[in-house]
Order: sequence, then C-alpha cells, then structure tokens
Amino acid sequence: MKGFGVHTSLWAMEWTRQGAEVAVAEAKRYGVDFIEIALLDPPAVDAGHTRALLELVEMPAVCSLGLPEGSWASRDPEKAIAFLSFAIDKTVELGGQALSGVTYGGIGERTGGGPTDAELDNVARALEGAAAYARSKGIDVGLEPLNRYETHLINTGAQAAAMIEKVGAENLFIHLDTYHMNIEEDGAANGILAAREHLRYMHMSESHRGVPGAGTCDWNEIYAALAAIGFTGGLALESFINLPPQIASALAVWRPVAGSADQVMQEGLPFLRNLARQYGLL
Repeated sequence: MKGFGVHTSLWAMEWTRQGAEVAVAEAKRYGVDFIEIALLDPPAVDAGHTRALLELVEMPAVCSLGLPEGSWASRDPEKAIAFLSFAIDKTVELGGQALSGVTYGGIGERTGGGPTDAELDNVARALEGAAAYARSKGIDVGLEPLNRYETHLINTGAQAAAMIEKVGAENLFIHLDTYHMNIEEDGAANGILAAREHLRYMHMSESHRGVPGAGTCDWNEIYAALAAIGFTGGLALESFINLPPQIASALAVWRPVAGSADQVMQEGLPFLRNLARQYGLL
C-alpha cells in the first residue's frame, strides 16, 4: 500500500454487499488511495461483488482480521493456519494486496500473564505456515501489535520484530497502530525505530480512536520518526463509528468517539495529510 487509506469500519464494520457499496463509494468520494477491509467473517464475504466494486473505481485494498477463539494460534497453530489460509484466499479473490491485523491471535485474547515460550512457539508455527501459503498466492501478511488490554502476545514494535525474525519469512511485515503505540511504547518514535526494518503499514488512529488531531497522540513525533526511517508504506486512517456489538465489546468502545464519519474524514484526514506533506511522506 502507498499513500493514504481508510479503514472501512468508519462506514461498515460488517462487510456485507450493502456495507461494501457504501464504504467503497465513500472512500472514492474522499479521494483516498486505498481501503482496508475488515474480514471479520471471511466465509460471508462476497468476494466477486467486492472485486467488481473496487475495479470500477480503481481502488486498491488490503484486508485485516483477528483470529476467532476457536482458531487462536497460541492454542492450535493448525487451526490458525487453516483460518488464515481461507482468509488469504478471500483476500486474493476480492483483489486485496495483503492480509494484516491480529494475524497471530484474537482481539481480547489474554491469559492473565505474559506470553509463554510455548505460546510464542505456536504463534511462530502458525505464522510460518500462513506466510508460506500467502507467498504461494503472491501476497504479504502483516502483524499488528495491540495494547495490553486486547492481547498478551504482541504489544510493541520490538516484539513484532522479534516474532518476524523468529519466523524468518520475507513476506511478513509489521503494521503499527498509533492508538496502541500511545499506550505501549516508550515514545512512538522508539516503536517505529524498533520496527523499522519490517515496517510497511500504519494505522493512524487517535488516542481515543476519534478524530486525528483531537487527542493526545504526538503526531509530530510519529511523522518525524517515519520520515527518519524513510517510510514508504500505507497510512490508513482508523476510527470506529459503526461497530457490531461483539467488536465494540472486544475493543471496549462504550461511547461515540466522534460525531460522525464525515467529521472524521473532513477534519482528521486533512490533518494527517498536511503533516505527511510537511514531513515529506507524500
């Protein structure tokens, strides 16, 4: 991915035919460079319909997900590989360029302690299998570190880099999220520097998941660090307006984070784009 994109949860968290039509049209209206589609239920996605919509407006896409509990990699690597392989097929079918997100576990997966060596070995095994399958299909797989309240497995850029180096697959990459970094990193720049060799994708999300620029994320530090490492990947605005109950619960989103999707796009997107230009990222 290149340039600025948007996570389609802003308009349609559940990727139905109707949701896809609304989200693709809105993304085109705002002139973004790509969209990120949440594959929360891969079997339910009409890939042919989505591909036709994307081709009509010449819109690239990346897909993202979290593993369902029955396929958590830390517990059952083979089930995780099977689920990820199906999602990879769906990503290819709809025309996506990569599958990213919480590919190593579940959103809300916690044991009450830190990750064990056995859990990390299982995650590495699952990612190795998924990366090999993705390579055969011509796409890459990303790992998004989450904050400590949403997973105990990978919380920082350094941990994601260590996992990728443990697996050793060239088509694995790091996908950082400024919302999670604001909680977990010793300064956003340190997280970016730790991930630098593998960093290809960013979620640009405010500290409260609302309008970028209206929270406490240090955007100048974030952009300066991205410029310093010569970042050339995708920058995806992520804010949650339309969430199904199970995802709202997993993310602990109990109140509106912004007035509307239009507010996020009309105020947040120009804010992020202007800073990207100032730091030479566009």
